[in-house]
Amino acid sequence: MDLIDSLQSIVGPKGLLIGDDVSARPNLSWGQGSCEAKAIVRPASTQELSQVMRLCHERGQTVVPGGGLTGLVNGTTASPEDIVVSLERMNAIEHFDTEAGIMTVQAGAILQNVQETARESGWMFAIDFGARGSAHIGGLISTNAGGNSVVRYGMAREQVLGLEVVLADGTVITSMNEMLKNNAGYDLKHLFIGSEGTLGIVTRAVLRLRPAPRTVQTAFVALDSFADVVGLLRRLGVELEGKLSAFEVMWQNFYQLMVTETGKHQAFLSPEHPYYVLVESEGSDEAREAEQFMAVLGNLMEEGHVADAVIAQSGQQAAQLWEMRDDIENVVLTLYPLVPFDISLPIREMERYVDNIEQTLSEKLPGSRLVVFGHLGDSNIHVAVGKTDDKEAVEHIVYGALKDITGSISAEHGIGLEKRAFLHCSRSDAEIALMRTLKAALDPKNLLNPGKVLEPAGD
Repeated sequence: MDLIDSLQSIVGPKGLLIGDDVSARPNLSWGQGSCEAKAIVRPASTQELSQVMRLCHERGQTVVPGGGLTGLVNGTTASPEDIVVSLERMNAIEHFDTEAGIMTVQAGAILQNVQETARESGWMFAIDFGARGSAHIGGLISTNAGGNSVVRYGMAREQVLGLEVVLADGTVITSMNEMLKNNAGYDLKHLFIGSEGTLGIVTRAVLRLRPAPRTVQTAFVALDSFADVVGLLRRLGVELEGKLSAFEVMWQNFYQLMVTETGKHQAFLSPEHPYYVLVESEGSDEAREAEQFMAVLGNLMEEGHVADAVIAQSGQQAAQLWEMRDDIENVVLTLYPLVPFDISLPIREMERYVDNIEQTLSEKLPGSRLVVFGHLGDSNIHVAVGKTDDKEAVEHIVYGALKDITGSISAEHGIGLEKRAFLHCSRSDAEIALMRTLKAALDPKNLLNPGKVLEPAGD
């Protein structure tokens, strides 16, 4: 029996896509390209996936795991020799312990569905980003996704208690731990969180939820120096008593683009300051939280650490501020052609780093434009270099400057194909060698998402 027929005998007609149904799906980031895989397999259970992987292991068939296709580093790109495994049919929320705040879900569950189910019972799943309506839980786990609230709750790694994973040879590893404390040997889930489907395919997860906040305070502030930005982060972290949940910094070039150049967003503050910060604090007592929030910001203004500020007076006004921060579409349209970056580096290095790459870009790529914004409180900034199509030159400038300051070329989107040539800028030779050892141990035939994260041996 040939491979396609064998796969169909495992997953049934509904579980297998071929021909035009395959090519209709994207193959690259940003929904671009046409999938080139020989088939897309859609198992309905862990057992079916295990049989699929066992068959592929026996036949030497390469497999590319695909989720909601919201990744940005070509981590699910497939060649004509590959098959794609999509867990879109495995999308159930299996169990929700509303007393303990623990939810068991299948890997194909949509992030927004998980969020809404949790919220109905007074809980929250503390990962959120723009693609919530299509992103799969398995995908955000395999890339260790972050989002807007990492400064308080941490990355996806902090929200996962247990996992079930299918290995390259079809072995099922069931480690569905529900306890916060469990030191019984190696914590195997951390091998697979952030491994981008190169070590195993996540099929089910036990998620840790947090009590949903009853009130959210939002402010937009202007600052006149980077030292004030860092000081604001420290003071809010202390004086808001651990309730700071978002700290989104916008360099002047980002804010001016939004409110002056495009005119798409209201200028809540004068665009003449070098830095702006969108701040949120979550709590349970609306009156007390509002009073505390205003008092802290008022003190900072009186002391001269904040140049100007506006506090959102309604959910609608807060939404307007977030719409401006999240309006990546206008950044792309205004600066096209654009080369975007999502990087991390020590906060103490950020001002000098941005100044350095801005100067280097002006010298080597005159006419290019730089826009910078990001979470910052979790060491993550977004760098967008526009009005240039010399992608390779820009990458060497942005990534090369990270190496000496121990920065990361990927804050939360992974490596995929897009960033693997620059992995050495963030990882030592010894670290990369250990990654190769792990890959060889768990996937000796190199069948799982081949070529992603690590350069092929010998390159």
